[in-house]
Amino acid sequence: MTTTAPRDEQLWSRCDGCASLLYRKRLRRNLDVCPECGTHARLDAPDRVAQLADPDSFIPLPDRAVRVDPIGFVDALPYPHRLSAARAGTGLDEAVLCGTARIGGQPVALAVMDFRFLGGSLGCAVGELITATAERALVDEVPLVLVTASGGARMQEGALSLMQMATVSQAIAGLREAGLLTVSVITDPTYGGVAASFATNTDVVLAESGARLGFAGPRVIRQVTGATLPEGFQTAEFLLRHGQIDMVVPRHALRGRLTALLAAAQAGRRAARRLSVPRQEPAPRPAPGADATALATAAGPERDAWATVRAARHPGRPTTLDYLETAFDGFVELHGDRLGADCPAIVGGVARLDGRSVMVIGHQKGHTTAELVARNFGMASPAGHRKALRLMRLAARLGLPVVTLVDTPGADPGVSAEQQGQAAAIAENILALSVLSTPVVAVVTGEGGSGGALALAVADRVLMLENAVYSVISPEGCAAILWSDSSAAPQAARALRLTAADLCRLGVVDEVVPEPRPAAHDDPAGAAELLRRAVAANLTPLLDVPAATLVRRRRYRFRRYGAAHTTEVCQ
Repeated sequence: MTTTAPRDEQLWSRCDGCASLLYRKRLRRNLDVCPECGTHARLDAPDRVAQLADPDSFIPLPDRAVRVDPIGFVDALPYPHRLSAARAGTGLDEAVLCGTARIGGQPVALAVMDFRFLGGSLGCAVGELITATAERALVDEVPLVLVTASGGARMQEGALSLMQMATVSQAIAGLREAGLLTVSVITDPTYGGVAASFATNTDVVLAESGARLGFAGPRVIRQVTGATLPEGFQTAEFLLRHGQIDMVVPRHALRGRLTALLAAAQAGRRAARRLSVPRQEPAPRPAPGADATALATAAGPERDAWATVRAARHPGRPTTLDYLETAFDGFVELHGDRLGADCPAIVGGVARLDGRSVMVIGHQKGHTTAELVARNFGMASPAGHRKALRLMRLAARLGLPVVTLVDTPGADPGVSAEQQGQAAAIAENILALSVLSTPVVAVVTGEGGSGGALALAVADRVLMLENAVYSVISPEGCAAILWSDSSAAPQAARALRLTAADLCRLGVVDEVVPEPRPAAHDDPAGAAELLRRAVAANLTPLLDVPAATLVRRRRYRFRRYGAAHTTEVCQ
């Protein structure tokens, strides 16, 4: 709704949906839903908590948001200045309000995102707070309710913001294993990394009437594909028709629906206690100031970020199929997602590495224009992510380690991909890798683009070729948003800290794999040999680790990212 006066006590608001002029007190009595057309205005987090939680039942978590500037990002303003402005403008420490509460008398752990705070973006502190809320739910043995409103991962925190998708997903996996209900309430808008992780990998996904949800936003889809979007595209009602959410709920009925779900879960929980097994304790939280880079090897020499981006995109750079012919032996490709499609941007199957059978899954681009088009430039569809998921689970059943080769600008941003549930497909891969009971080694061989890369990179060991890049967003996309000028891409590339050396220092990557000089595309056979040695050396120590220990260590790995690196608390 658009207000007609700047004062807090303004009497009238204009509806963004039908342009009706509405008496403000009447609008508030109607829960900020237009009584004329039903448009749901956005709510800030405190108002949302007041509407959902029983009166006086919400208790904020003692965890405070920490000040995080992990990569020293600067565009028109230094990132800390943007954070300070957001805190002053919203009265919140961060883009999420977390605590415990009761809804309809049922105890819950509750995390509510606020779009006013830097577009509700998912950064290290937000990930830490939501994860802490999930861990509180596990300790208290209560359901977790997440209310989402976000534009996606926070660019100013680089790849560490991307890691939060895995961090929160692993916390949700722990609640699943403990038999505790998780519910997400999608509000307008929910996009990007939030949509492709905890917004869609909960047990139940509710959407408020009119809310929009998707991996890529409409503007990006139109720019990339030139497609005309269907009527109501990405709205809650559209998503319900395409089977991607459980229900659409108008705001006035939301509290009642949640109460019914929570009551059913509580009744089931009581019945199940007679047959319960000992629950798992949450992963220990990293000590403040923990240095993730202690796990990384030497980062290697500094490289110009933009030159590295261009090298990573070189059309002659070896692809997954090239490496399968040279670094691996006896590759047998497996096709299909078993639901009706076979995405050519993802290839996978059984191969041998130093005489050991492994499951290899990777993005496939190609070298010529025709190959790139046929493979959709390595941008996987939901069918590709489901194919990868099927092969990962098959590997776990057969006791085969998994090797993933990451080389994608990002997931497919097309209309059909959104209709088929791109965000949920990525989210399910991240969740599955969090609990996969077999060793996983991921190698970023070229471009590691956003959630499309992370869908194959939640691993025990993450390696990165010397001239590869791994980022929350492309430099061009970052420049267009923050500099309003795509020609600032070289500057954005440097600010994003996306090179192998940068990410090794940040602890995102465990080892930088050297390339023949000057780059892998100049000596593909030499690059394959170096990759083979690195994968074998990192895989071998994992083979004798018990499955439960593997999963626990993998969770610790992703739990340590982000806000736990610093102890400075917001005042």
